[in-house]
Amino acid sequence: MALPFLKPKEYDKLDEIPTGDIKNKYIDACIVIEGGAFRGVHTSGVLDCLMLNNINCKCVIGVSAGSLNGLNYASGQIGRGARINLKYRNNKNYVGLRSIWKNKGVIGFNFIFGDMEGIETLNLKRLYERRFVCVTTNLEEAKPVYFDKNNINNIFDSVRASSTLPYVSLPVEIEGKHYLDGGCTDRIPYEWAINEGYEKIIVVRTRDKNFRANENVERKYSLSKRLYAKYPEFAVKLSETDKLYNEQIEKLIKLEEERRVFVIYPSEPIDIPMLEKNVDTLGELYKRGYDDCQNILEALKIYLNS
Repeated sequence: MALPFLKPKEYDKLDEIPTGDIKNKYIDACIVIEGGAFRGVHTSGVLDCLMLNNINCKCVIGVSAGSLNGLNYASGQIGRGARINLKYRNNKNYVGLRSIWKNKGVIGFNFIFGDMEGIETLNLKRLYERRFVCVTTNLEEAKPVYFDKNNINNIFDSVRASSTLPYVSLPVEIEGKHYLDGGCTDRIPYEWAINEGYEKIIVVRTRDKNFRANENVERKYSLSKRLYAKYPEFAVKLSETDKLYNEQIEKLIKLEEERRVFVIYPSEPIDIPMLEKNVDTLGELYKRGYDDCQNILEALKIYLNS
């Protein structure tokens, strides 16, 4: 048994995170979940608030960390995503050098897809009752690929690929092709939801409405062309990611103004490192996400019922 002072730091208010399962009643809507590494703990708060208020969409599409959050939302297990991050963030099997060595990337997917003490087993039956989609990026074609249970044998492979960060992780191979983070080509996949014919679309952001990314394409290309010389089209696309992201944001704002989509934003900028270690900071971020959702709940219900 590990000595207490050697145990990884856990959030000391885990008992305040809500628990429970949703009712098997879904609304005819699609929820689009942005990524953002540990900014996604804010999203966990949003999603728990939605589930506790019986806002459970038939379709769930997530990208990068959004696919991990989407997995728990689609399984209908309230608080599960938050508990994983707040209990195990500082476990070396989850994030750290051990994860890089064992998983060829910074996130220990084998660990979080396995049995974790204190974390309920993923409800696969409910997961497969709904449409759960993961956005990945195909390196050979430099295009986004949208995996769900109908076009992939193992949905966990698509979650892994969707959440595998470029630059610091090796690609995930699926049926002979290579994939990385879906955010390389489609950071906020609301257009997919529109093209699929969904009339009601909820978009959960991890950036505030005023945020815009730095578009230094030339500098980013100087790095991507060296790291991804084997995939020249992808190297170009990766260098343009922030430019494309800003364009997505502008289009999303117009769609929001037209009430074509409903967007849930962080109420203030989330200014934390990508791999934030402080579980108290993450705990506060979770609470803020929950409160941010609570504050827009009535407006969201009006949108869904209009």
